Amino acid sequence: MVEIKQDLKEGKKGVAIWGLGYIGYSSMAHLARAGIRCLGYDVINERVKQINETGKIKQKGKMAIPNLDYWLGFDAEQMYKEGLIKATENWNDLINNNYLIHLIAVPTEKTNDFGEDKPYEGYLKDVFEKLSNYKNIETDYPPLIIIESTLSAHILDDLIIPLLENKGIKVGKDILLGVAPRRDWFVDADKTLKTLPRVVGGTTKETTDLMFDVLAIICDTIYKAEDHKHAAIVKSIENAYRQLEITFANQLSVAYPDINMKHVLKLVGTKWNVGTYHPSFGIGGYCIPLAPHYVLEGAKKPEELTLLKSSIEFDEKHPARIVRNLVKKGIKNVGILGIAYSPDLKVHILSPALKIIRDLKANNINVKINDPYYTSDEIKEITGSESFDFPEDLGQFDAILLACGHMKYRYTNHDKIKNNLKNCKLILDNKGHWKDINFNDIEYHEAGDKDWLGKD
Repeated sequence: MVEIKQDLKEGKKGVAIWGLGYIGYSSMAHLARAGIRCLGYDVINERVKQINETGKIKQKGKMAIPNLDYWLGFDAEQMYKEGLIKATENWNDLINNNYLIHLIAVPTEKTNDFGEDKPYEGYLKDVFEKLSNYKNIETDYPPLIIIESTLSAHILDDLIIPLLENKGIKVGKDILLGVAPRRDWFVDADKTLKTLPRVVGGTTKETTDLMFDVLAIICDTIYKAEDHKHAAIVKSIENAYRQLEITFANQLSVAYPDINMKHVLKLVGTKWNVGTYHPSFGIGGYCIPLAPHYVLEGAKKPEELTLLKSSIEFDEKHPARIVRNLVKKGIKNVGILGIAYSPDLKVHILSPALKIIRDLKANNINVKINDPYYTSDEIKEITGSESFDFPEDLGQFDAILLACGHMKYRYTNHDKIKNNLKNCKLILDNKGHWKDINFNDIEYHEAGDKDWLGKD
C-alpha cells in the first residue's frame, strides 16, 4: 500500500475532493501546492466555473470565498496553471482508477423547517451512495476515503459502513475508510491546514497508518487516534468545551448586569491556565454551536451531559435577550452590520445576527442589513430584509447593531461614521470594534459591559 503516496507525488494518481467550500477548496489548494493532481466536485455551477477559469473562487457571485489568498497563505492560481487544480459538476468523473484518494468535505448540517441549523446526514450519505460505484471498477488498490467533515462518533458504524456493505463493499478491504476532521481558523493565516495539529483515525490500524502517510504530505503534525470513532469525537468534544466556556461568559454578563464583565473576563484570562473570553451576541459558525449536538447524539447516556443541554438552551435564547432590550428602549428602526458569523468570512451558518433579525421582525421592529461580502439579493434571500449602504445610510436607524467586525466597519473613517448617525440613540457592538469612537450623546455598549442588556 506504500505506493499510494509515491503514485500521488509522481502524478500517476490524483486526489478527488467532494465539496469545494472553505474546507474542500483549501485541501485541494494545499495538495496542489505539494504537486498533487486534484479534481474537485461541487453541485454549485458558479463555484466549479470559477475554479476551472482561474484555479480559485473569486470574490464575486453567490458562493464566493473572500480574502482567499490571505488565509491560504499563497496564491493557488499558479497550481491551476500547472494543471493541478480542476473542478467538475459530474461526480462520475471522480469514480475511476485515476482517483483512489477521496476527501469528503460536504456539509453535515442543514436548516430545518424552523430556520434552525441542525446535524444532517443526507449529504454524506449521498456521497457514499456514489462512492459505492467502485464495486464495478477494477483498481490498482482499494480507494482511501477520508472524511474531513465534522461528525458524531456513531455515524460511520450506524450509517456509512452498513450502507457500503449493503452494496457489497467490505470496509477495510474493498474500500479504506477514515476520519480526519479539520481545525482551521479561516481568519488567521497562521492557523492553517499545514500548521495546525490534526487527528486521524481509520476503521483499521492499516488505514490509520495510510491516512497518516497521505496527509503528512500537507500537514506538519498528525496524531493517530485509536480508531475512526475516537478521531470523530475529538473535534466535537473540543468544540463543545469552547461552547461551554463562551456560553458561561455570556451567562456571567447576564447574571451580573451591574458589572463590566468583559473587563472582568479579560483580567480572569491573565491566569496562566484560563482562556480569555468575551461576552457576545451569541455563538455562530459550522463547528462550535453544533458540537454539543454531535456529542449528545453519540453518547450512550446523554442524560448525564446536563451542562451541554443547558448551554444549548441558554445560547438559543440569548439573541432574544438583546431584542427585549431594544423593545424596552422603544427602538423602531435597526441597522444590522454583518450577517457573517466571523469577520471577513462569507459564512452565515448559525450566525447570531440571523436569530436577532428574526426576533426583531417578530416584535414589529423595522430592520435592514449591510454586509460587504453579500449582495443585496443574497441578503434578501437569507434574511428577508432589505439592505442599506454603509456608512451613507446609517441615518435611517435609531439603533445600530455591529454584529460582525468586518474590516470595512473597523477601518472606515470615524468622522464619516459619526456624521451619518444623525438619528441614532443606541449602538450595541458585539466585540468592541468601535469602542475608541466618541459617540457623544449616543448610548454605546460593548457586549458584556455594564448594563449592556439594559437596566431592569
